Amino acid sequence: MKGVKAKAADAASSAKEKMKEWTAKTEEKTEKAAATTKGQKAAAHERAKAKEAAAEMEKHEEKAAHRTAAEAHVPLTHVPGTRRHHVAAAVPPHPTVPGEKYY
Repeated sequence: MKGVKAKAADAASSAKEKMKEWTAKTEEKTEKAAATTKGQKAAAHERAKAKEAAAEMEKHEEKAAHRTAAEAHVPLTHVPGTRRHHVAAAVPPHPTVPGEKYY
């Protein structure tokens, strides 16, 4: 289930990135149309490239945050002979005292 949640969150991050790229491209076209010199057009192009790069970096940061959130979840396991769940890391792999049993 956490894999599905991570994929959905990644898809949302990708959609946000694409929207920011589209916005940067339309702003670039608007600035280029209003520009009168080649230098102004080049500056508009550079600003658009910077915005697209920033959007992609933000997407990668969000994806990394999704991965750390998914890894932070610790599953619970059932210990035989008890009526409750324990954190998986706290469950001993085998009896610690010879002759000790789980039931």
